[in-house]
Amino acid sequence: MLYTLTEVAAALSVGRSKVYELVRSGALPSVRIGGSRRVRGEDLATFLDSLERGSAAPLAGIR
Repeated sequence: MLYTLTEVAAALSVGRSKVYELVRSGALPSVRIGGSRRVRGEDLATFLDSLERGSAAPLAGIR
């Protein structure tokens, strides 16, 4: 399953710009399909697991 960055932003309850920042920094892997950027479901799940393990730094400073 592939998610748009807008869908990822909604799932994480953050803005799209934060998701772009996470992708740009490499904290959240993504793939390019044509002109679109997508996040694999497995990569989103891994990212969320890393947050649960206490490495919440990627989302620090939001809101």
